[in-house]
Amino acid sequence: MPCKLWYWPSLQGRGEFVRLALEAGGIAYVDCARDDDGVKAMMADMAKRASVYAPPYLVDGDHAVSQVANILLYLADRHPVLAGGSDRYTLNALQLTIADVVAEVHAVHHPVDASAYYDDQKSEAKRAADAFRDQRIPKFLDHFEGALAGDWIGKDWSYVDLSLFQLVAGLRYMFPKRMAALSPEYPRLAALHDRVAAIPGIAAYLASDRRIAFNTDGIFRHYPELDAA
Repeated sequence: MPCKLWYWPSLQGRGEFVRLALEAGGIAYVDCARDDDGVKAMMADMAKRASVYAPPYLVDGDHAVSQVANILLYLADRHPVLAGGSDRYTLNALQLTIADVVAEVHAVHHPVDASAYYDDQKSEAKRAADAFRDQRIPKFLDHFEGALAGDWIGKDWSYVDLSLFQLVAGLRYMFPKRMAALSPEYPRLAALHDRVAAIPGIAAYLASDRRIAFNTDGIFRHYPELDAA
């Protein structure tokens, strides 16, 4: 029986990290909130689950698992292909660090109030973007570049490699000038991005209409005024 992924229907967001694992692992799933009444259905379903604070969350039989790193750990325990032969705690630590980056990315365009529009905090967002581009991106990329001893984090690709692909792709969309300037310093991450894109399940997914395009409703948003080399 396919598992059920619940997430917002019109953006990649945090749900995309889970989708990539499901697609690469050949795991049958239903993206439940993608139809016209999807959000209403998700809210009704989520209201029944005391352990779920917010999407994304995965329903697999009697299990409802929330939080991206937790979902991916759960999936890798049940589908070893997603672990790539790596230690589960090493993978989880790296995935949690990716979650830290994603939280900081979101804070760039919502530095004052997460519920307010970007246009209501543009000056603050400019200051946040300057600091994130100049200081935080290199620190995080240094860490992930160092974690890549070979082609993959472990013996073979894992869910963390898939998430690093998404992180690199998202940062390239959000800050094309900055990422182009930094790219020569991170050849392993650049090569990893391309290797992940060539994994059969990922290549098929990227070419399909299941892959939602990056947009300014998601976490990785491109505002030209926030980008610089």
